[in-house]
Amino acid sequence: MKSIRRVAVCLLAVALAAVPLVANAQKGGKKPTPAAAGGAAGAASGTPAPAGTDTIEVDDPNAPKDPNAKPPETPPADPNANAGGGGICDIDPTACPKQSDIKALADKKVNAEVYAVEQEFALKKGRFELNPYGAVTLNDQFVSHPAFGLTANYWITNVLAIGINGNLFAGLNVDSDFNFQNRRATRVAVPLTEYQWSAAAQFTYVPIYGKFAGFNAFIFNYDVYALGGVGALATRPIAVIDPDNRKFESFTPKIDFNVGLGLRIAFNKWFAATLELRDHIYIEQLESIVVPRSQTEQTNPDTWFGDKPLTNHIQAQLGVSVFLPFGFEYRLPR
Repeated sequence: MKSIRRVAVCLLAVALAAVPLVANAQKGGKKPTPAAAGGAAGAASGTPAPAGTDTIEVDDPNAPKDPNAKPPETPPADPNANAGGGGICDIDPTACPKQSDIKALADKKVNAEVYAVEQEFALKKGRFELNPYGAVTLNDQFVSHPAFGLTANYWITNVLAIGINGNLFAGLNVDSDFNFQNRRATRVAVPLTEYQWSAAAQFTYVPIYGKFAGFNAFIFNYDVYALGGVGALATRPIAVIDPDNRKFESFTPKIDFNVGLGLRIAFNKWFAATLELRDHIYIEQLESIVVPRSQTEQTNPDTWFGDKPLTNHIQAQLGVSVFLPFGFEYRLPR
């Protein structure tokens, strides 16, 4: 056992003494000669290296290349990579459109024709417009005056028209329940009137027109128009102050000035929807709020009428427009 230990200690001492020598040999050693390098290469590949060649460095960019060597293969690109263009897609992939979504949007059909230089959607010049509508009162809390009306226009140009307008109120005037309960509870009444008809000559001017998209599939053309006219409005008082003695039989026409604004949305070349606000301005004849004491005076029609205030009757109209003829032809300048 002692001899074995001695042999092991001797071998360990020899190994420790040889380490500095090996390090110095690597640090100060020389490169192998061409013959040695060639011999080493030939030994490795099984063929002798050519004599007289220089040493080949692995990292040398000018080193000769093997003509039979194959270039490295590039892995195929991922079709879903960078589908959203990077940026937010790298942070939150759910917020980025997928390739399938982009394809679906590209294949979606839009039922509209859009040109680089858009012509006016529907020409109005030389055409007739018929506009039936329904109307309601906006500014009278005691009695409402709903009506059915009709406007007929002839368009002198594409933005200017002349026409006539008429409303039928007969049988549609409604005394509000609030007014009835107020008179019954407080014995205080507000003079009321009812309408029969109205008619006016008017002009229409279109200062604004354009288009907007709707339902992600359609393009609607619209125009905003202003109007003004003069005519007559037939009204009469409603007997609410002294209904036992006063009976207003006839309607009296009064000079009526009307102004308004409207919006027309076209669905095709000849059919459109209209929304309009119109203010009828006229001098009204109200029932007298004074009741005479004697029966003779109470039954005298001259005592039934009172004030004549300037009245604004504002109504909202919703209707449709039909243009005749249905078609038209663009005439471009030569």
